[in-house]
Amino acid sequence: MKLTLQIIAALTVSFTVTLPTMAIELVEVPSLIERVNSGSLPPVAQRLPSSPLIVTPDYPGWRPGKHGGQLSLLMARSKDVRMMVVYGYARLIGYTTDYRFKADLLERYEIEENRRFTFHLRKGHRWSDGQPFTAEDFRYFWEDVANNKDLAPLGPPREMIVDGEKPKFEIIDSHTIRYSWSKPNPDFLPALASPSPLYLYRPAHYLKQFHQRYADPKMLASMAKAKKRRNWASLHNFRDNQYKNNNPKMPTLQPWVTQTVPPAQRFVFLRNPYFHRVDEAGRQLPYIDRVVLNIAGSSIIPGKTGAGETGLQARYINFSDYTFLKRGEKRNGYKVRLWSTAKGAHLALFPNLNANDPVWRKLFRDVRFRRALSLATNRHEINQVAYFGLTLEGNNTVLPQSPLYKPEYRTLWTKFDLKRANAMLDEIGLTKRDHRGIRLLPDDRPMEMVVETAGEATEQSDVLELIHDSWLKAGIKIYTRPSQREVFRNRIFAGETLMSVWSGVENAMPSADISPQEFAPTSQQQLQWPKWGQYFQSGGKVGEAPDLPAATELLDLYKSWRLAKSSEARAQIWRRILMLDAEQMFTIGILAGVPQPVVVDNNLRNVPEKGVYNWDPGGHFGIYRPDGFWLADGRQSKMKK
Repeated sequence: MKLTLQIIAALTVSFTVTLPTMAIELVEVPSLIERVNSGSLPPVAQRLPSSPLIVTPDYPGWRPGKHGGQLSLLMARSKDVRMMVVYGYARLIGYTTDYRFKADLLERYEIEENRRFTFHLRKGHRWSDGQPFTAEDFRYFWEDVANNKDLAPLGPPREMIVDGEKPKFEIIDSHTIRYSWSKPNPDFLPALASPSPLYLYRPAHYLKQFHQRYADPKMLASMAKAKKRRNWASLHNFRDNQYKNNNPKMPTLQPWVTQTVPPAQRFVFLRNPYFHRVDEAGRQLPYIDRVVLNIAGSSIIPGKTGAGETGLQARYINFSDYTFLKRGEKRNGYKVRLWSTAKGAHLALFPNLNANDPVWRKLFRDVRFRRALSLATNRHEINQVAYFGLTLEGNNTVLPQSPLYKPEYRTLWTKFDLKRANAMLDEIGLTKRDHRGIRLLPDDRPMEMVVETAGEATEQSDVLELIHDSWLKAGIKIYTRPSQREVFRNRIFAGETLMSVWSGVENAMPSADISPQEFAPTSQQQLQWPKWGQYFQSGGKVGEAPDLPAATELLDLYKSWRLAKSSEARAQIWRRILMLDAEQMFTIGILAGVPQPVVVDNNLRNVPEKGVYNWDPGGHFGIYRPDGFWLADGRQSKMKK
């Protein structure tokens, strides 16, 4: 006879263990008792590390909860299974809710001169399949993956390279490893705490079966052929996707373990019985047994959310959905909370300085043209019409909450001034117009430009309609073209897109000691100069070297920041970067500070009333540790099936 959740809860089993700082009575997870009693799973005291992470309240309203139930979420694509790694937020070192670093998977760590990092693992920590998590998993990554040319043709991740220097990797003992460089590496810890983290480890016991150094060559070739992979390396990389989270057979350290092979319309995640966190009452986290991701089109997710078909939702809903969502609160058993955002711009325009079209590319690289486009953008109108006047107008830069903030960073070249915009366009030489009043490019083509979007929110198209009207008065006509996110990014990377719309810098509340890499060409993901960013990211192996003096200066300043020896020196570099960025208008920020609706089922507990919804740092919900969210009735998180 199958036991109900309520009956299982009554069979709670407890164990008392002594931790380094306190004696704590561990409570067995009700949904795992059957497996423990049958002998197929060890009791909780044997599943946890000898020094588990004891979770204490980190924000107002957090309190110990109870085990059980299912949380349902809505996502738009099968690839969104990676969001469970973002939300799960199990990291070697993670951010606290006040953005300090704290050991998580690690028991502790030491840093010397920001160049030598010693990591201590938790003894007895295990992967989700029960196998030990030790220094061998770090050795395997460093020797057999990162420095294997078949698996990593470009070498170790860029966050591990300092001026061309790889770290010295040392295994001190089975639970202690060290990375050291001759120069500081200030990017190292932020990379470990990222929503898409730098993984320094792999489940070696699982992946060795796919590695030519350890596996039988004939068996390996047979497995590769069966999975239609061209060789062993392709098979290994296919199986080795911790962030993509798409391989149910791969052990994990996250709070929930995927059970579903993509593609699918419904993805199930079950609790990790070896997860390393416990609450003060001795309950192993996560509280929630099961998470289900239901796939729906991005355009219908707001409607499904308003109908009560999700227990926790912020992804794929926007401020423009707020009024609609509020109307469904009482009827469908949820509350809508408005969280702050930390981006430099909720929406910004990205002229592609690496566009293939030589005429447009030359224009985009002329700072006068970028400034004219900014002056022709009526931010105040957009704010009033689309956001009820609640947002902060201006450039894509740091927010007032940052200690680095100066008003001119946000206001320079942003006051709506059509007369001045037209004069600047004339000064460039764009004086010819066709019969419609559209200016002509130097090769006599009309200045008609497609602005591309990822097609995930109608608000982008609505804002672009308002920009269309004001730019038309400057003689420039724009069209909007939505596409899927992968297509959207790939077109930009390839130089096929002239201009795109997306959100601005992720962390707009930095201190002097936070990296300014978002303001310099350091990543292909930067839509204003993807090929320059790719060049830096790959160490010059692919992409294009920056050939615009201001962009080169930003990159030099970033490199200087990395070597600066004091916070004041780093602050001076930051100020020069922010002023140069405001003067150059490499991105055209529109507005910032748009509140993010967060829909929370009335049955779900420990979700902050007020929070900051941000990608990096933060991992959206991750920084608030959803393994600590719990369900009041222990069953499910939604009112409707």
